[in-house]
Amino acid sequence: MPTTTARTRDDAQIRDCIETLARAIRGKDIGAVMAHYAPDIVTFDLMPLQTRGVDAYRKNFEAWFASVQGPLEYETHEVGLTTREDVAFCHYLGHVRCSRTTGEKTDYRVRVTAGLQRVNGKWMVTHEHVSVPFLNRETMLAAVASQT
Repeated sequence: MPTTTARTRDDAQIRDCIETLARAIRGKDIGAVMAHYAPDIVTFDLMPLQTRGVDAYRKNFEAWFASVQGPLEYETHEVGLTTREDVAFCHYLGHVRCSRTTGEKTDYRVRVTAGLQRVNGKWMVTHEHVSVPFLNRETMLAAVASQT
């Protein structure tokens, strides 16, 4: 069983992983983004429905970054962690603001749930699920506008 000190250190490393990932997304730095994901990652993102493997997930980020003109603002809020030895569970809210290459301005929030595993001494994301909330149960329309 890990000590409180070890768990505190692990939590700090995971929080740093999430913050450096967010910083890499803001910088549209594909290499720095992908350095956080394990080779056999499984993702459930907004598009496509499911992706397996870091190379396939990289294509998602490349397409997203190519569709953004200028800066990409990405913030994380309400990060929650549960850490056990070499496995951790993390959830947080993300806020995205940017301009598309089409000129459209976007401002939306996502929910992110991530499973992490310590791989060769480094915390890596091995599972990620990104989703958007729905406006209401009747229409089942995704709430892609920012909710404050």
